[in-house]
Amino acid sequence: MLVDALAPMIYAHSHLPGAINMPPSTVDTIRCARRMPDLATEIVVYCANPSCDDSVVTGQKLRELGYTNVRHYPGGKDEWKQLGLPLERAGKPFSAR
Repeated sequence: MLVDALAPMIYAHSHLPGAINMPPSTVDTIRCARRMPDLATEIVVYCANPSCDDSVVTGQKLRELGYTNVRHYPGGKDEWKQLGLPLERAGKPFSAR
């Protein structure tokens, strides 16, 4: 499960393919249980770049809720774009170039 920890407006503009939006302020037991009922779900959290802390905070909150397989992608969306990898906007491919 890819988790975009950026603000909803930024997520709506573009995000990694298949990612769900979960900024730190939205991490709660009910929302997470609906989206990820298995606490062993492989979760990769990212935000914009290495200087963005939202992904670190979201990941920490997920661990506190009992998720055991949470990883952090420090390069974030900026690195993804620099590598020429695809992004999505509203579920459709989007070129950031």
